[in-house]
Amino acid sequence: MGDRLPTEHVDVLIVGAGISGIGAGRYLQQHGSKSFAVLEARAAAGGTWDLFRYPGVRSDSDLQTFGYEFKPWRDQEAIAAAPRILTYLRETVAENVLEPHIRYQQKVLAAAWSSRTARWTVEVLHTGTGERTRLTAGWIFCAGGYFRYDQGFTPVFEGRERFSGDIVHPQHWPQDLDHAGKRVVVIGSGATAVTLVPAMAETAEHVTMLQRTPSYIMALPRRDALANRLQKVFGPERGYALTRRRNIAVQRLIWRLLRRFPNAGRRYIRSANARLLPEDYPVDEHFNPPYNPWDQRLCLAPDGDLFTAIRDGRASVVTEAIAGFTETGVLLASGRELRADVVVTATGLNLQLFGGMDLTVDGREISFPETVAYRGMMLGDLPNFAFAIGYTNSSWTLKVGLVCEYFCRLLRHMDEHGYDTARAVPEPDMPTRPLLDFDAGYVRRSLADLPRQGTASPWLMSMSYQDDRKLLRAGAVTDEFLHFTGPHTRSTRSTVRPSAHARA
Repeated sequence: MGDRLPTEHVDVLIVGAGISGIGAGRYLQQHGSKSFAVLEARAAAGGTWDLFRYPGVRSDSDLQTFGYEFKPWRDQEAIAAAPRILTYLRETVAENVLEPHIRYQQKVLAAAWSSRTARWTVEVLHTGTGERTRLTAGWIFCAGGYFRYDQGFTPVFEGRERFSGDIVHPQHWPQDLDHAGKRVVVIGSGATAVTLVPAMAETAEHVTMLQRTPSYIMALPRRDALANRLQKVFGPERGYALTRRRNIAVQRLIWRLLRRFPNAGRRYIRSANARLLPEDYPVDEHFNPPYNPWDQRLCLAPDGDLFTAIRDGRASVVTEAIAGFTETGVLLASGRELRADVVVTATGLNLQLFGGMDLTVDGREISFPETVAYRGMMLGDLPNFAFAIGYTNSSWTLKVGLVCEYFCRLLRHMDEHGYDTARAVPEPDMPTRPLLDFDAGYVRRSLADLPRQGTASPWLMSMSYQDDRKLLRAGAVTDEFLHFTGPHTRSTRSTVRPSAHARA
């Protein structure tokens, strides 16, 4: 990494200043005894909520659970637009005096662990100037989520270059794009498409959602009347806590019922959709997926906005494969052409763990598919390295908060016992399975490049808030798999052995 580069040291290096990184910074601030820095590759905090600028961008979880446990969500709308979420996040930064710790346009390229010094040496690129610096850290806490910020996923469409209109991906939305009075085709059926279609339909001539396969879509009120009432009666702090507790329980109950009784769940969702769509609408063609509920994440339509746009004739749905592009639109496999002035490829994300950084441990390159997750926040045989990946079946931030709490407990335990290194050690030949039990396309495309998970705790990538509360908040900090060393115990040889456990 170049010995002439300037060096500084922090106890904890947080990578990413989005909702996870800001939360991690706040918990470390409360912990009080550790120096830390937050490196953000972009020029502003906020992560996803600052990156995405497409029309209507909003949460698909209620903010009583998507918000932080320590900071009440005070807005009247529980399903909130990105600007309101950004305001909330930046209030968190200001209230917890985190800004001095955040360094913008700082992208982590690589990190090398030395067991001799119990430190990571981290190479950093300043994305504005191209300058490279380095620092050392006792811990790395990756808080950048799991999708690639600089590149969304777009399939190869034959004849794309012939199209005379605009083709845009939601992840790279041009601020000067004017779709008013134009014909728009949105390719996709996930949360982004479900958000875009009603938002663009407010001013477009017409918007068509072109999907290969339907998704499950549920209409929920944008405002949570009970949550707002509880805050009025009990005050912001207690009212927020009560609503949060209720919503966590409701989320879990719905998920369990849909997973246990998928056919009944399918019938219920179909019936709810049919009531919101025009009479004699082909519900089974456009809103009846071939998979079970929660095989993929359910999409949310606040106040049923997508169904309203369809009912009003401002939007429509076409379920068919794409043959290619023409000069004037999209050609379907049936030979029909969808005329368009603007085509939006809401076709998904590319996954990229840990911001794409390269990791080495005592000179050995780390291959993530050969590692296994521990407590859903560390990787086996990777010392002093933590990460935050939220839930796929409920609000992301619920998991992040528990991970941050446990991380601070772990740091305190190490300080009390004079340890400087923590390493989770899997059992040899431990059976494993893919990291995420989730059938979304962006996950399937990347599973081979991801770490794996075990078949029993603490090696499971748990998607249960209740189980994680027991493990991360109330459970013991240590177990038989978590090994510690310190200056008084460490030998001069490497503490990391080659992985032999990552087997299907």
